[in-house]
Amino acid sequence: MQYNTKSRSAYQQSYEVLRDMILKGEIAQGTKLVEEKLAADLGVSRTPIRESIRKLEQEGLIVNKRVVSLSETDLRNTFELRKLLEGYAVRSAAAYLSDKALLSLERCVEIGQSGTKDEIMEANKEFHEIIMCSTNNPLMIDLFERMQSVIYLFRQTVVYFNRPFLIEEHHRICEAIKAHDGDTAERLMKEHLQADLDFYVHLNRHS
Repeated sequence: MQYNTKSRSAYQQSYEVLRDMILKGEIAQGTKLVEEKLAADLGVSRTPIRESIRKLEQEGLIVNKRVVSLSETDLRNTFELRKLLEGYAVRSAAAYLSDKALLSLERCVEIGQSGTKDEIMEANKEFHEIIMCSTNNPLMIDLFERMQSVIYLFRQTVVYFNRPFLIEEHHRICEAIKAHDGDTAERLMKEHLQADLDFYVHLNRHS
């Protein structure tokens, strides 16, 4: 199977395809990844495959070139960490977010209300990234980046299965940031992330 790599780099495309295959169960848990085979399957050289595997190792989906098994406990632990990181980050946003960044945040909410599923996915990603970047803390941002595959899994679920009140929660968080109300912004962010987790767990227990 050949994948078009014109619009994105071979590395980015390979990373996204491998990530999605793992998260959708198309590559079974415990599977050992063979660079040569993956390169042939995706129609790219081994270099982007190697880089993709390295990134997925950083994000916790691969260990020693084997696909890990993500338990519900692993997912809950990830979200406890997200609450700490993004709770702090949204407080920083309430205190320091620039007018330009606030406009971008409001634009993400607007897209969430009227965009296509893919546009909402991207806007959701940007919404949380803008808030995290407001910390100006490279260590926290790097830690957040290392969770992106698991975050993507949840984002895909809540967007494509239309989690109730998702965008309304983004709107309320945005309004709290705009009002420089760090206490409310932090509470709303933690409730928002917990709602994402609860929705995902409920959906998977009943699928």
